[in-house]
Amino acid sequence: MKITEENFILQLKNRNEKALEYVIDHYGGLIQAIVKKHLYNLKSHQEECINDILLGIWNNIYSFNENKSTFKNWIGAISKYKTIDFRRKYLRDLKNQNIDYVEISIEDSTLKEMTQEELNKDLDELLNCLKDEDKKLFLKLYVKEQEVDEISKETGLKRDVIYNRISRGKKKLKKMFHIIESRG
Repeated sequence: MKITEENFILQLKNRNEKALEYVIDHYGGLIQAIVKKHLYNLKSHQEECINDILLGIWNNIYSFNENKSTFKNWIGAISKYKTIDFRRKYLRDLKNQNIDYVEISIEDSTLKEMTQEELNKDLDELLNCLKDEDKKLFLKLYVKEQEVDEISKETGLKRDVIYNRISRGKKKLKKMFHIIESRG
């Protein structure tokens, strides 16, 4: 039997594994996005969490009620709560770990560098919609936390010009967020 949008829930209830494959193919991206969002710093646990989510879907399909919610929202809720459980479990395990036996494999400076590189990359992607001049202003004002007067002296721009550029930049960023949110 071919699994389709119309019959995959019934087939999941009938324990057809092909229906679970359909869920993975059509909703796997959503599950992955939620897991990565909530377990971004626990990459080694992400795959295990995704497997637990799929098992949760498989075991709890009878609790899905299409009159209360869409399947996508139901999966989203399962994914979110499973990731929260994983974080709690990780923190509980971390708390119970004896510090004498813990080996630190990455030095703090290396970890900081990796985190900083990741943040710089994300920040660069975020500010890509701005002109280079405006991007530099945002970095000076919000990342380097320079005062407007200091930026004015450094760039030769008047305070009003800086405020106008920052204001226009914020509007562009808000517009970009609305576009991204409407796609998701």
